[in-house]
Amino acid sequence: MDYLLRLAKPSDALACSEIVNNWIDNTDWMPRIHPPKLITEMIENGIPKREFWVIGEPVVGYLSFSLEAQQVMGLYVSHTGVGLGKALLDRVKIGKASIKLWSHSLNISAHRFYLREDFKIIDTKRMGDDGIEEICFEWVGK
Repeated sequence: MDYLLRLAKPSDALACSEIVNNWIDNTDWMPRIHPPKLITEMIENGIPKREFWVIGEPVVGYLSFSLEAQQVMGLYVSHTGVGLGKALLDRVKIGKASIKLWSHSLNISAHRFYLREDFKIIDTKRMGDDGIEEICFEWVGK
């Protein structure tokens, strides 16, 4: 399947937050620390500050990238295994020497995905804002 990939607009925040909120609600180990409306506001505020990509029309995934930190701040898709996350990562890799990201230590399927996408584990654990340990991954361009 081909999906439209484009830079996000603030009007995409609701669709992006619905993806995040569905993930939180359907992930038994993930606590809800922010109400859904606040997540929408945080995404809306983040869109103009970051390299923020969305995929699909309607939006079925997004990747938020901090240029300053050279770090993925969020990567969420509505359904996995169809290439949405790969397309977003491939796009954000363009022109970058390296990319870091932190992933919840319990998110084993995401770890398998990042390792397939040539990320390496560089730091084992830190405590995330949600109280869940995280693992740092890094991709280095060729």
